[in-house]
Amino acid sequence: MRPPLWSGGAFLFLFSVFLSKPVTSYNLVADYAGSTFFDNWIFYGNYDNLTLGDVIWQDEANATADGLAFVNTAGNAVIKVDNTTNVPYNIKRNSVRITTQAAFEVGSLFIADFVHMPWGCSVWPAYWTKGIDWPEGGEIDILEGINLNTQNQMALHTRSGCLNVPPAPGAQIGQTGPLNCTAASGCTVVETKPNSYGQAFNQAGGGVFATQFDVTGVFIWFWSRPNIPASIQAAASSTGPFTSLADWGVPSASYPSTGSCNTSEYFVAQNLVLDITLCGEWAGEPSIYLPQCASQGPTGICYNDNVIGPGSPKYDNAYFEIQYVKAYSLAPAVFPANNTGNNTGSISSDGGTNPNDPTQNTPSEATNSKSISVMVAILGVSIMTGVFLV
Repeated sequence: MRPPLWSGGAFLFLFSVFLSKPVTSYNLVADYAGSTFFDNWIFYGNYDNLTLGDVIWQDEANATADGLAFVNTAGNAVIKVDNTTNVPYNIKRNSVRITTQAAFEVGSLFIADFVHMPWGCSVWPAYWTKGIDWPEGGEIDILEGINLNTQNQMALHTRSGCLNVPPAPGAQIGQTGPLNCTAASGCTVVETKPNSYGQAFNQAGGGVFATQFDVTGVFIWFWSRPNIPASIQAAASSTGPFTSLADWGVPSASYPSTGSCNTSEYFVAQNLVLDITLCGEWAGEPSIYLPQCASQGPTGICYNDNVIGPGSPKYDNAYFEIQYVKAYSLAPAVFPANNTGNNTGSISSDGGTNPNDPTQNTPSEATNSKSISVMVAILGVSIMTGVFLV
């Protein structure tokens, strides 16, 4: 998702000495899962001023009270679009955007397991990262799509000057799109594996997205539920280090660090973000919306034919169900390695039937610019400058 111009902040420049001895494993530095999944996330608490979507992203108190953010009886986190309110004209529909308090330096690994993703006409979900001095510090779109799309679109967004170099044959599964990472769309790669987005993703039981944020580049993998590598299955319930990517295969998107776009130059520490918006500059663009969703209503306008009026059944599938999100680092953990059991967040398992739970059968980010950063020491034989702390 492409943000507006960030307003500023002071930076503290720290130095990390590169190690000459290769590091063979990633240490778990943040584990968002189970009854305390929502601990250490910030709820945006404002309208969608990023993509002009027709939603109000709720703060934590309202999202919890309205059943838009909770942990279900399966122990999975759910964030969703309001599908119970009859929204009048000129009013936006409520939804959720959350951002990790922690930011993760180059030298990190992100693994996220989704059981269900939002989809449907007007629906625009995203799982992505943003630099702590966003947008100048870069952005990685890991999972993003709109309306009735069937393929995930990945992208990098940077300040001026970054040009993606298409990977060598056999180094990437996805299809490379525009190469200018400064363009509105970013430098994109479209997934070619089946079941990577929307209804097919959900019918297959979901899947896993993994991202390597490295000095050698940014690399993104996707596996549908039946194809999740053994190493990731083993790590799902472990707090130990991740020691090998050998069974991951070829990435879906490969953005190698090159002279035309050096990862360490264009990307600073990244926060993880999950959100769902509606319509907006992409999903609601008539030339994109109408070919897929013209039958949604009489006006042919995304907002009129979807957002206003009853929320069900239109938004019954507009939710994320998440088993876990894990962040690993090549450096020792300086952020609590497992955020389950030791924190005091206000969102926990509902322990019963939640009428707003689509998975059953029957302080805000907008006002808090501070982030906790994770300092990562990367391999090498030189000295790097690590930027964090807003």
